Amino acid sequence: MNLRDLEYLVAVADHRHFGDAAAACFVSQPTLSTQIKKLETELGVELIERTPRAIHLSAVGERVVDTAREILAGTHEIQGLAQAARDPEAGSLRLGIFPTLAPYLLPHVVPLLHQRFPRLELLLREEKSPVLVDEVREGRLDVALMAQPQRSDLTEVPLFREEFLLALPTGHPLARRERVAVSDLEGEDVLLLDEGHCLRDQALSVCHLAGARERRGFRATSLETLRQMVVAGVGITLLPRLALSTDPGSSLVVREFSAPVPRRDIALYWRPRHPAAAFFEHFADVLRDALPPGVEVRRPTPS
Repeated sequence: MNLRDLEYLVAVADHRHFGDAAAACFVSQPTLSTQIKKLETELGVELIERTPRAIHLSAVGERVVDTAREILAGTHEIQGLAQAARDPEAGSLRLGIFPTLAPYLLPHVVPLLHQRFPRLELLLREEKSPVLVDEVREGRLDVALMAQPQRSDLTEVPLFREEFLLALPTGHPLARRERVAVSDLEGEDVLLLDEGHCLRDQALSVCHLAGARERRGFRATSLETLRQMVVAGVGITLLPRLALSTDPGSSLVVREFSAPVPRRDIALYWRPRHPAAAFFEHFADVLRDALPPGVEVRRPTPS
């Protein structure tokens, strides 16, 4: 048994498809299948139940995969210890960020990160927050930008606060106001993102508070889709300020909320025992330095 075999097994568990797992591991499908067969022979148990239409982990296979994840995470931590001891500003940094923030924040922060850390290879992964949490905990990501709050077993360092704005089609009654209150949304149809997006949960909490309702029969997978549906007059929506930092277009009306203003707080997360934890504090400072206008910089509360 070797670490590579465990990586193949975990990949099959993640993808539930030998071809996709092989592609993720950068090997041929026959190579991956052969190595997993050898692993099963060595252990003397069937780890994967193969059927013509799907593959499933056996009961013991599920337990073996859980242990394999822990072993691989430990291996990554050992490699990170060595890298951090040599030079925390060199090597690779695996950074996760969720989809409703990535395209609007990264153009601001990535150039400064390259300038401040010229020897650091930044590997970016865009995923929904629940996936990012798991990947940070399992060692597949070093750090992740996520909305607060997240799991308490991760180190959390605040970065900034971003207000939500109300996006309306031209001609909507609320477009005639300079500012709107959350209570003004009562009875309105609000367009929301699909399940799994943290912005959906944040917007839903505002809707429940205001007595608004979700627009039935519609869920978007991106903020740009929400924007276009508002322009088309399908409904209204809440958009984070950074998503409207460019010209929203003449067919979209944007209004600020009066106090209390709905908002989201963004923080940087990592595993408490990560060998580069001290460097991540410095990394967070550089992220704050790169923030564009329109967001409120936040720092840890002095202890």
